[in-house]
Amino acid sequence: MTTSAAPEAAYELAQVNIARLKAPLDSPQLKDFVDNLEPVNADADAADGFVWRLKGNSGDATDVSVFGDEWLIINLTMWRDTNALTAYMYQGRHREMLARRREWFERVQEAMTALWWVPAGHRPTVAEAESRLLHLRTNGPTPYAFTLRTSFPPQGAEPVLGEVPDGLGCSA
Repeated sequence: MTTSAAPEAAYELAQVNIARLKAPLDSPQLKDFVDNLEPVNADADAADGFVWRLKGNSGDATDVSVFGDEWLIINLTMWRDTNALTAYMYQGRHREMLARRREWFERVQEAMTALWWVPAGHRPTVAEAESRLLHLRTNGPTPYAFTLRTSFPPQGAEPVLGEVPDGLGCSA
């Protein structure tokens, strides 16, 4: 007799967000951001439901190229589900940094964050993340690429509208 795991157990949530820097990473303007990268990443690594994050040679992903633009930085992570991601994003040190994002990053009109489900154990590439972001920008939320506000379960059923705390949404 075989038992099948719940659909969520067969999938993990991929999350990408990119940001356009207002200044070079080694500038005084970005000092607080850079100084908090390691502790914020350590908080993520220890968070319930965290699975994996992209790391470059620097130990974070600030040296990983995205869309061939040296002013863009990428954060690519894997989570158990949207609840785990949301719980991490909107509390503690990450919430504090998120509230200050306008100090360090340009306001951009297009989608800079996308979510999608992958088979458990798969680690997405930067090219895959770029493809998902472009799809979201062109088509809006779909099972292929979605947002926390309009998310989809792993098998692409009806969207689930999520709650994002006021002032902290990942708006375009």
